[in-house]
Amino acid sequence: MRRAAASARGNPRRERSLFETVRTDADMDHDAQAYLPGGLEPVMIERGREDDLPGILEVLNYTIMNSNATLATQPVSVAARREWFDRFSATGPYQLLVARRGSQVLGYAASQPYREHEGFRETVEVSIALHITSRGQGIGTALYRALFGYLADEPVHVAVAGIVLPNDASVALHRKLGFTEVGTFHEYAVKNGEYLSSIWMERRFPRR
Repeated sequence: MRRAAASARGNPRRERSLFETVRTDADMDHDAQAYLPGGLEPVMIERGREDDLPGILEVLNYTIMNSNATLATQPVSVAARREWFDRFSATGPYQLLVARRGSQVLGYAASQPYREHEGFRETVEVSIALHITSRGQGIGTALYRALFGYLADEPVHVAVAGIVLPNDASVALHRKLGFTEVGTFHEYAVKNGEYLSSIWMERRFPRR
């Protein structure tokens, strides 16, 4: 990931301000202005860097300990997450984008292998997580739009997402970005003694 990120520095698509990312979408202009008040640095959508890991884990570990959005039950350390980070690159189907204001990580979006099987080489599983203070501001939409913009240039045909229920906000976000429901796994997981169901959604990319 470090080599890939370094080679991408000359790519003008590597860093985008959040306002630029959503400027052409009229329904996002108000939101973009709302969380860019005077005196604050703009929110940037950038490729994940190794020094983002502590901020990423702050977002992830809060989610683990305070919700069912992820099925993990224990906080994750930077060392344990490094192998996960190293799977991403600046090209190819597996990418990691971070929303950042200055040095603060506000959220991230990632595309990862769906299954370790050659037949799924053009399928990715996507996920997104936002800091508790950064939700409802259009950052998730901007992250996903940027990620899908990059994936459109890669050999990716389908993106899938599993959403633990209930999570109306996440389902609405995925619908907004072109996902449709495939079906629901009922009570297929357990966390904190509770059976959990999950809706699965898919988004197809045009054939290249």
